[in-house]
Amino acid sequence: MATDVLRQEVDGPGRGPTRAQQALTAAHLYYMQDLTMEAIARELHTSRSSVSRLLSHARETGLVDIQIHSPQESTEHLASMLRDRYEVAVHLVPMPDHTSDVDRLERVAMSAARLLGRFFDSNMTLGVAWGSTMSAVSRHLVPKALSGAEIVQLNGAGNTRTTGIIYASEILRRFGRAYGAHVQQFPVPAFFDDPETKRALWRERSMKRVLEVQEGMHLALFGLGSPFAEVPSHVYIGGYLDPEDYRSLSDDGVVGDVATVFYRGDGTWRDVALNARASGPDLDQLRRAPRRICVVAGLSKLPSLRGALAAGLVTDLVIDEPLARALAQ
Repeated sequence: MATDVLRQEVDGPGRGPTRAQQALTAAHLYYMQDLTMEAIARELHTSRSSVSRLLSHARETGLVDIQIHSPQESTEHLASMLRDRYEVAVHLVPMPDHTSDVDRLERVAMSAARLLGRFFDSNMTLGVAWGSTMSAVSRHLVPKALSGAEIVQLNGAGNTRTTGIIYASEILRRFGRAYGAHVQQFPVPAFFDDPETKRALWRERSMKRVLEVQEGMHLALFGLGSPFAEVPSHVYIGGYLDPEDYRSLSDDGVVGDVATVFYRGDGTWRDVALNARASGPDLDQLRRAPRRICVVAGLSKLPSLRGALAAGLVTDLVIDEPLARALAQ
């Protein structure tokens, strides 16, 4: 069953109806009065294709919010089981088992993008960890005009091949544009060559300012890096790690990372050697964010998801149904 909630939008004065007003009228007629697109076209003196475009505009701009209430007891039971076991809010994205990992990621990212608008509001700070998952989420964000909101990059993106600024800034720019928020970039390497260099830079006032913004974030939004994923995590394919780093991660029993900070299957992370050089927030700091939204798709992410849950990193989990069933087993 679908419940369609229409949000009123106040438009400025004008001689004729704005596109938003036209879209709202079409949405009322289609969703609330059950008129066909042909009937709406006759009433609005326009074509059926124009009505279709108005309805698409209403959905894309947030005038229409479609919520799916699943009647399947098994789905509700699965979400309830995971919620009770891991003490997280579970947002299940239904899909067939044969769906490819690429399609799973896109569907879960779209659901996460629509969910985020419920939690992110004016005068709040959202921390974003760049990566393949966040790139997908950023492409599906629903515009929501906020005041005094801020987006902060959680980890550096530079390596020996690139500064990473173009890749990370494009993701952040989409978030900033969707919410009318100020964007705070973090132009440092993803991993330092020497932990002492990192500590020295962290003492600089310019860096302290960004670190303080990260510390005060209200929401953290992240995917899970995994060396096993079919849709490769960017940190594992983008030239950030050399063979010695991979050996170190293997020796330390690492199963995944959040914002380039690595952890084991049991959630431990403090003595993982590579973390001393990582630019992302340590996991104690991440846990201090009141809401921590983890977006994850694909069965290959199961080990990294179990580790993240064991570390207590997640308050809200956006997950595809097949992965959720595997997690429940």
